Amino acid sequence: MKKLSRLAILFTLLAFVGCKEEEPKPKVSYDPSKSAAQNEVKRDSSQIKIADLPVHMEGTKYLLYAIGDVRVSAERSSYGTSKTNSVSYALSNYNRFELTGYFENLKFQHVDSTAIRPLTDKVIQIQTATFLNTIAEKTKKQILVYALVDSDTNKDSKVDSNDIKSLYISNFDGTGFVKLSAELQELIDWNIVDAQNRLYFRTIEDNNKNGAFDKSDNVHYYFVNLLDKNWKTEEYKPI
Repeated sequence: MKKLSRLAILFTLLAFVGCKEEEPKPKVSYDPSKSAAQNEVKRDSSQIKIADLPVHMEGTKYLLYAIGDVRVSAERSSYGTSKTNSVSYALSNYNRFELTGYFENLKFQHVDSTAIRPLTDKVIQIQTATFLNTIAEKTKKQILVYALVDSDTNKDSKVDSNDIKSLYISNFDGTGFVKLSAELQELIDWNIVDAQNRLYFRTIEDNNKNGAFDKSDNVHYYFVNLLDKNWKTEEYKPI
């Protein structure tokens, strides 16, 4: 009976630990002794830069090249404890009107040109680049929308998925590249309302300054008129 009681207590404790809500991982550091300035995050010159093969999205006149580093990871053997290095040359995945992955830049080449230009010279990590094909069909205006990381907000000297994700926009040739979301607000999601030619998106702000985004923080709602010459973010309050 004692053994059964001990087992019951053990299972109860395990169940409690398993059900305990995980604390959100901090994405923002407010440590004044550290700087989150963009120019203090440097690219690792020891990494080998590569480009994916070009992508051509239907209805456009530009090729897109995802740019990043060769990724090397240590994999443990199924038998024993030895590790082998696994090398990945894939930077992105292409799904008709969207590139996804974790790459540090995009380059653009007109189909009738040999010149290739970069999207930006800043240290960033692009996670998605989406062509607004339905807007292009209606208005002939070709636009790319990006979910990316543009700053070392957790101050670990890296720009990666552990930092705040922001929303950007550009013309399809990479010009007019601008930020839509506010500083230190994490992008939640976005969508397009074709009937209005608008892009809507939500962000969350770290109101309690605990470095993480959780249910105690404030959600903001914005829209952008995609036909405006200068894309201007406007906040609205549905709640």
